Amino acid sequence: MAESTRDSFPGWHGTTILAVRKGGRVVVAGDGQVTLGQSVIKSSARKVRRLSPGGHDIVAGFAGSTADAFTLLERLEAKLEAASGHLLRACVDLAKDWRTDKFLRNLEAILIVTDGSGLYVVTGAGDVLEPEHDIAAIGSGGNYALAAARALIDSDLDAETIARKAMAIAADICVYTNDRLTVETIGEGGR
Repeated sequence: MAESTRDSFPGWHGTTILAVRKGGRVVVAGDGQVTLGQSVIKSSARKVRRLSPGGHDIVAGFAGSTADAFTLLERLEAKLEAASGHLLRACVDLAKDWRTDKFLRNLEAILIVTDGSGLYVVTGAGDVLEPEHDIAAIGSGGNYALAAARALIDSDLDAETIARKAMAIAADICVYTNDRLTVETIGEGGR
């Protein structure tokens, strides 16, 4: 039996994205490492981005194929404009299209998006998930960052400090995660 191209390709790894909501702020942090097979090919990728469709302030982080993620972010921006900035409605519409559209359903990425009040993980399986404990994490080191952030969330630390410490722990454990972070902060209802 022949391997499919998708199965034989070594795959892109190297993403940990973490979002922490605390004290009226949401911090989204992402590492910068991208690997192909066993080689690090970039250590300073920006996987967390600020979007401003129709003047609405949104922060998004992505794991997976960069081209696929950019395609999804463009679609999300269009959905946000059509939904007058209502993030949940835009995410649900994107997830529906992603799951049912012949082109989109082949995209390999996952998103964390926030407008400072809503916080969602959006997947190609049609999921729009609100995380428990005000923490969301995706990517190869996501479970490590999630566990670390959950351990720190009840401390006196602010959201950014929690995110930075949790990402440092993930970078120490996951070989596909580094400590070159992109961090974006957004408050309730915007910057």
